[in-house]
Parts: sequence; C-alpha cells; structure tokens
Amino acid sequence: MCGICGEITYDGSPANVDAVAAMAEYMAPRGPDSSGVVSRGDWAFGHRRLRIIDLSEAGAQPFVDTHLGLTIVFNGCIYNYPDLRSELEAKGHRFASHSDTEVIVKAWAEWGTEAIARFNGMFAFAIRERESGRTIFVRDRFGIKPLYHAETASGLRFASTLPALLRAGGIDTSIDRVALHHYMTWHAVVPAPRTILNGVRKLPPATIRILRADGSVESEQRYWVPSFERSPEEEARSFKEWEEILLDELRASVRRRMVADVPVGVLLSGGVDSSLIVGLLAEEGQTDLATYSIGFEEAHGEKGDEFKYSDLISAHYGTNHHKLMIPSSEMRENLPHAIAAMSEPMVSYDNIGFFLLSREVAKTIKVVQSGQGADEVFGGYHWYPPLQDATDPVSAYANAFFDRTHARLAEHLTPEYMADKDESLAFVEAHFAQTGADDPVDKALRQDTNVMLVDDPVKRVDNQTMAWGLEARVPFLDHEVVELAGRIPARHKLAHDGKGILKETARRVIPREVIDRPKGYFPVPALKYIDGPYLEMVRGALTNEAARARGIFRTEYLETLFANPKDHITRLRGSELWQVAMLELWLQAQGIDG
Repeated sequence: MCGICGEITYDGSPANVDAVAAMAEYMAPRGPDSSGVVSRGDWAFGHRRLRIIDLSEAGAQPFVDTHLGLTIVFNGCIYNYPDLRSELEAKGHRFASHSDTEVIVKAWAEWGTEAIARFNGMFAFAIRERESGRTIFVRDRFGIKPLYHAETASGLRFASTLPALLRAGGIDTSIDRVALHHYMTWHAVVPAPRTILNGVRKLPPATIRILRADGSVESEQRYWVPSFERSPEEEARSFKEWEEILLDELRASVRRRMVADVPVGVLLSGGVDSSLIVGLLAEEGQTDLATYSIGFEEAHGEKGDEFKYSDLISAHYGTNHHKLMIPSSEMRENLPHAIAAMSEPMVSYDNIGFFLLSREVAKTIKVVQSGQGADEVFGGYHWYPPLQDATDPVSAYANAFFDRTHARLAEHLTPEYMADKDESLAFVEAHFAQTGADDPVDKALRQDTNVMLVDDPVKRVDNQTMAWGLEARVPFLDHEVVELAGRIPARHKLAHDGKGILKETARRVIPREVIDRPKGYFPVPALKYIDGPYLEMVRGALTNEAARARGIFRTEYLETLFANPKDHITRLRGSELWQVAMLELWLQAQGIDG
C-alpha cells in the first residue's frame, strides 16, 4: 500500500521533478517507510512506500526493469502474485525481488492487457514503456485503490489523492456543476470520471487506459464487467446449496488477504460482516488475532458504540482486542484532520471513526481486513426490498436513496451552481438500462457495487486508513465473491430482512447472537444531531469570507438549516446541514478560495 504520482509532458519539455516530489511528499502518510522519484526527460514518476511485501530495498519504487524497458509505480496488493510469479518463471522470466510489484511488470511484458484480468487484488498503477513511449494506467475492478489525474499546460499529472495534485499547482479548482448535482442528490457519491473540481478527473474502476507519447489515447477498455445473469440451474439451486458454495468462496477470499510479510489484523465493528471475517480467520488457524473497535459518546438518546457485540466475538475467539472510546472533545479536535484527509468531500459520519481508529491501529499493525462491501454485494440496505415488485425501478431507487429531488435542489443551490437537468436521475436511468441485469434488485445491486460503493464506502476506508499508513483489505470485494453473488437470485439476498444468504452462511461460523441482533451501523450521534460547538463550527464554515465569495448555497436555505438542524434529516438518516457543511469544510481544508 503506497502513494503514487507522476507527470508526463507531450510538448517535449522536461517533466517537472519538483512538482512530482511535492506530490510524493504530501502523500508521505500513505507511505511512511521510504520514497523515490525517477525522471527520464518528458516523464517523472514518484512513490511513497508502505512496506508490506518484500520489506527489502529490492521492492522499492519506482521500480525500473532495465531489461524490459519498463518503469512502474504501484499502489495496492496482488494477492495471487506467488502463483503468477511461478507461471512467469516457467516462461523464462527472472526476478530481482520478491515483490508483487515486479510480478506486475513481468506480467505486462508477457501478456499485455490480458495480464490485468489475471490479477486478484486491489491496485492502481502506471507503467512507462521505454521503447514505445506509451504510458499505461490501470485501476482495480472496484476502484479500491484511487487514481486521480489532471491536465496541465504541457501534459498530464496523476496521483493517488486529489489533494496531492493540488499541491503541485496549476489545477482548475472551479466546481463541476454535474458533480455537485450528484454530491447533493446521491449522498455525496460522484461517479467516475468526475470529481467535484472541474480540473481533476479519476480513472474509472476496472479500466486500462493507454496513452501514446503525444498524449493521445491509444485505447481505453473496461476489462471486467459483473454479470447478474444466471442459468436455470442456478435459479433453481436451493438456499442451502448456495450457502455451501458461498462459504467456500469467502474462506478463499479471506485466506488470500493474509498474504503479507507483516501481521494482519481485523477492524471489528461487531456486525455480521467483520465478525464473519474473524471467524473465518480463526478457522484458518489464526491465533492471538489483533482486532480493533471504536465507539463515541451517546447523543440524543442514540448509543455511539457496538462494543457489546465486538466484545462477544473477541471473547469467543480469544482475539487480542483493542477498544477505543472517543470523547466528543477529541472527535471535535480531530475532525479538521479527517476532512483534510479526504480526496473528495464525503458526508458519512464514520469518516472520523475510521480516521481515529486507524490512528490507533497503525501504532501496532500495518494491515487489516475490513467488512466493507457486504451490504452492497449481498443486499443489506433498506432501499432494496421496495424494488422487488417495482414497475418503475429507477423511481423506486431514487425515492429510497436520493437526498433531494432536482426541483428541491434548485431551492438549495444558487442558479450559478445548478445543473441544467436532473443529472443524477439520468445517470441511474442509464445504468439501470444496461444489459446483464433484468431483475430490478439486481440492477440496483450492480449500480451500488460498481458506483456507489466505489465513491463512498471504499473511498472512505482508503482515505482514512491511509492517512495513518494503514492498509485495509476488503474480502467481500474479492471479484470472485462478487461474481458468485451476482449469480445468486435476489430473493435469497433479501431474505431475513436483507443479506439473508450471507447471514445464514455466517451462522455456520460465528455465534448467532451477532447474526440475530438488530441491524446497526457505524454510529456517530453527535454529527447527526448538530448542536453546540458542532453547530458553531459548521455555521462558521458556511458563512465565512471564502464561503460567501463562492456562493454555492442560497442564504435562506442555510438559515433554515441553522435554525433547527434536527428537522432536516435525509432518507439515509443523514443531516442536510452536515452535507452542505462538509463541502465547504473540504474546499477550505484544501485551500480552495471562493
């Protein structure tokens, strides 16, 4: 797990090594162990390293293979790299390191674009070919690892984080109105390739983009498309048979994510998903497993922790458990740092939870497994059941998920920032219309797994864990697990109030008390019911000079929110005031003036 960056020029001018070094330096928390920059005339790559696999200097990056004429910067982990290495050695390749980075280089030389589908892992990387002058950019199937890019006057810059690009300068920081529509409508989800800034874009997940030396796009392909089609035999397969198949696949996924030259722990919320990971690791013979949980102060009658269940799992499996209770004052003190760590503005309250939990975890361990993705893959959210018999799936989805309608948004944004049409609804309509998923629930699951998940939960985990040099692995987003889930009929996923097939599979592994509990979520009550010092903080951010000069929100709308924040809660139990404040707080944290 690392931070990557670089610059390519198209006009013959030398790459700006100082800009690349500045981006790499800004990403030091992502890779605190070492750094490097390689420059060759019109291109320069930078890297920050977190040593996980091959801890020696042989695994340092940028990695240059002089024989093959390839240079790579890579962020992530290829879990099946030992098998790929053996296959490549049988074809005559010789290795100078024991890293998965070098496996990517040799695989690209051997198989070209066909190599990418062979990788099981999370990854974002750039490869420069010496002979052709081409640059190849690749991102994993679920965008677990980020890759941002920005056009410059002479070429292109790229980085693992958007703020790193800003530190190199020369970025158009005006607001993208379409992205703003998505942010305000779709609970802060801004689908690739857009970001909230006009001058920055992100490579879509499951994408290979090849640029010629002159900057033109030679090719761009999506190398993986999930299918929700199933055979008659799969449609008729019993629930119990699906349990057996799913359990085997989950075991394999968790096992894959143990590959490392350092210990691997678990972020244990106490829910079914993270508890199942602990149980499966125990089956694999893991002893004295390090597990970590976090809690917050109660607010307005809502409990701020789920220690009851994480304690139960810890005791059951004898883990080395660490509990962190965060007082409100400490949360308030660290909120600005958590916001600054975001590559894009996000509204979920658990950003601060992951930030503070990662701070503590990183003191003792470098790699953890986490339960993100299970709700999107196995149908755990409340907006899926209404879609089962929906005659208009798009409207049913929007009515359950969207924070506000297009008409309502026009009452909240000033005209300058209002999109010309309902961009968010149009996006959902187009996605639902794609072939490969006939069932309305499957359409929503496909979209959430490949769009919403990428630009909310997955991005949140990467940003906040990597702020402390902590690598988070997500076994529920193993592509073979997701492909299997796509073949399981929707009715099995929605059974037992959601995630039925996963819950019943988990029942074979973990205590039933965790499975039969009321559904929880990562609670931070003080940020849902904004008052006291939190209200003063957001009011200040939304009314200061920078915010007034920017003028995104109508004054009367803000005054309504300030008057009674608790009366303005979205369908997803989020605060409207927190949502609008997070945008301004993030823009100001990045030094973007109005």
